[in-house]
Amino acid sequence: MTERLLTIAHTESSLGWGGQEHRTFKEMVGLAKLGHRMMLVCQPGAKFAARAREAGLEVFEVRMRNGVDLAAVARMASLFRREQVDVVNTHSGRDSILGGLAGRLSGRLVVRTRHLALPLTSRFTYTTLPHHVVSVSEHVRRYLMSEGVPADRVSTIYTGIDPAAMQLDGPSTLRAELDLPADVPLVGTVAILRMKKGHRFIVEAAPRILAACPDTHFVFAGDGPQMENLRAQIAGAGLTARIHLLGLRRDIANVLAACDLFLLPTEQEALGTSYIEAMAMGLPVVGTDVDGVPEVVRQGENGLLIRPGDADSLAEAVIRLLSDDALRLAMGQRSRALVSSVFHVETMCAAMLMLYRRLLAERGAR
Repeated sequence: MTERLLTIAHTESSLGWGGQEHRTFKEMVGLAKLGHRMMLVCQPGAKFAARAREAGLEVFEVRMRNGVDLAAVARMASLFRREQVDVVNTHSGRDSILGGLAGRLSGRLVVRTRHLALPLTSRFTYTTLPHHVVSVSEHVRRYLMSEGVPADRVSTIYTGIDPAAMQLDGPSTLRAELDLPADVPLVGTVAILRMKKGHRFIVEAAPRILAACPDTHFVFAGDGPQMENLRAQIAGAGLTARIHLLGLRRDIANVLAACDLFLLPTEQEALGTSYIEAMAMGLPVVGTDVDGVPEVVRQGENGLLIRPGDADSLAEAVIRLLSDDALRLAMGQRSRALVSSVFHVETMCAAMLMLYRRLLAERGAR
């Protein structure tokens, strides 16, 4: 018996574009390729809307002024009924209240995805409004259960990426862009420039790394509120010629393909999509032993875990990898294997679809 195709509406009140929106986008594109109807309900002017339209996805704009915007609830409930939506999947705080209420009022299955490793601000949008919660890591799942979400109402589905989308048609152009020789070690970091991402610890550790591996260069790909602070810290340490601030880049595969290892000393991370992208490029990864990171960066297997906020621990890990070509190669190979087996976009989409179908069947809606 052929299973029917679903109509799935994702709600997102954020106007920006980050890891959360990127995961949702990949889910939508992946399930659309399987024939399911995917709808994005977002605010006017959202960056997500532009990306979704580029990909040929349906976009419905609804102003979500605050968490008690009853007009938005009414509009979404009407939309869900009219378009015969099967599943409403909410993501951020505001849309999880408004979209969750609209989904409940219109008799839809409501699922919320928890993308962050932050304290909850509204238990209601996890314990009461949704029928089920998806967490992006086991760390997040355990935290949600500790906050009162029943174990049978929360499932971990890891973020996945498409390794094919990370491949280049030719060699990376980054070293030529920076006028760097092919044989100098290059350490890459891809992340928004926020305090919690820990870029400042790389700057602190750089002199020790350079003492042991004097030809090393570093690249930071990303933009954000810490840009000027980092620029000043780098200049103050006399490292402007060694730490290259690339700004916001859309050619992440091109950046990573030029690197010898990936480093992100984040102090808070639900899982870490940047690590997975680097792993898909065959890089060993250095991450912090916090939150969901150890589920991706597996100590001694595909990378090394360091103590959060510890520049000495960071320097030791980078020096160890830069000093051992065979270790870097072996860890990089295991990184690729982990992406193929655990963190692949097809695995993520299949798991989401299986969950939707199971929950719909339990409610008697097949």
